[in-house]
Amino acid sequence: MPRLGMIIDLQKCVGCGACAIACKTENNTDLRHDGQTFNWADFQFSMEGEFPNVKYTALPVLCNHCTDAACVAVCPVKDKAMFKTEDGITMHNDERCIGCRRCQKACPYSVNNIDEGNAQYSVISFNSKKSVPHEFFENKEELIAGCTISGAGLAKISGSNPPHKTDYKHTDYDPVRRKGVIEKCIFCAHRVKNGEDPYCVVSCPSRARVVGDLDDPNSEISMLLKKYESFVLKPEAGTKPNVHYIRSFQKRS
Repeated sequence: MPRLGMIIDLQKCVGCGACAIACKTENNTDLRHDGQTFNWADFQFSMEGEFPNVKYTALPVLCNHCTDAACVAVCPVKDKAMFKTEDGITMHNDERCIGCRRCQKACPYSVNNIDEGNAQYSVISFNSKKSVPHEFFENKEELIAGCTISGAGLAKISGSNPPHKTDYKHTDYDPVRRKGVIEKCIFCAHRVKNGEDPYCVVSCPSRARVVGDLDDPNSEISMLLKKYESFVLKPEAGTKPNVHYIRSFQKRS
């Protein structure tokens, strides 16, 4: 079996957000939850220096599908709601999830302090028990009575919540997750099993993302890692991330 990983070429990435929009569209993630944007593919923005010598960085972030995933290690469920697949994807089973959020707290790339909402990276998200997924499309109120349609009305006409839902089949993952469970990037496993790339990869206009087998020396991803110096996020955490970054927007090589 392959060991799937991803490379993000920061020289090609301009932070346009196409990957985040593509992910949201493909995986039916909610608009907002608990006052925060609900994204599996997100960005960490930073600025260094003083004007006019300023360096601005848009760093794409997602689940790192770690080889030694901390989220998997702490899952208390007997058969593991969070687990590793044979091809290296860190997968989540909706049916087995008890919503304890231990995986979210253990992930070094997710929320450091959930109670205070201090998110460093948006990686593992929780469907609050107080919220209904895609609650906007449960709302029957019209912005202008008799003139505009409500979210519920739009969902009714389309026969789906959300109206633009991608209805895929997966043994572990529902196309729309219910309240009270964890959700996160699954490398578009429903696409990968059909020989397709994750939708964020397909939708990147500059082809900054490459997915492939890290154990195949002839794969594009392995050749890029040989050609360029790479880095991973928080290597000191010891989780062995399988999402790698190469080059930078400022430095050309």
